[in-house]
Amino acid sequence: MNRETACEVYRRLLEHYPVVGERRHFIDFANPYEALIQTILSAQTTDRAVNAVHDALFSRYPTPEVLARAEPEEVEPIIHSIGFHHAKARYIVGTARRLVAEFGGEVPQTMEELRTLPGVGRKTANIVLSHAFGINVGIAVDTHVRRVSKRIGFTNSTNPDIIERDLVALFPEEAWRDINYLLIRHGRAVCTAQNPKHEQCLVADLCRYYRALNAGE
Repeated sequence: MNRETACEVYRRLLEHYPVVGERRHFIDFANPYEALIQTILSAQTTDRAVNAVHDALFSRYPTPEVLARAEPEEVEPIIHSIGFHHAKARYIVGTARRLVAEFGGEVPQTMEELRTLPGVGRKTANIVLSHAFGINVGIAVDTHVRRVSKRIGFTNSTNPDIIERDLVALFPEEAWRDINYLLIRHGRAVCTAQNPKHEQCLVADLCRYYRALNAGE
């Protein structure tokens, strides 16, 4: 797909799923620390599940310093409902300890530094940088972004790193902040994993997947 067509897809999606205020995220957080911890917890679970433990978690561990003094076993009951709670408890306690020991209790603002934290890969780092600091050095690729990008024709890959590379090359930098949000919205509402709603899709005429399905008609 060329940039002109990709930008037309972007324009239509932005018109249909307008950004309200500055909220381009789906998890609840009040500061960069909460954004980081919530994003680590959101791996392989739903935003609703992560948001459901927000108040209990941060009322008990309101700062990195407090969480750093905890043991993972103390945190596990609070996040038990989100799944993979043993590993995630280790990740967030380890991250809090690293923040205190190496970053003065502050969440770092570079991709390289964020990726030194337990449980933080490129996707998580991209999300934290964008949502917590308004810094966009790439595009976070989750399951919705991967599916929708491949179907529409933004990429030929299923590898998140390659998909990010293709998206960054395809869209102008000023669009990077919105792409993740728009593709997630479209993936949840219309371009679902099972039984996508083609009749409701505002970019069906530009979509490679839709054209392939109707090629024999």
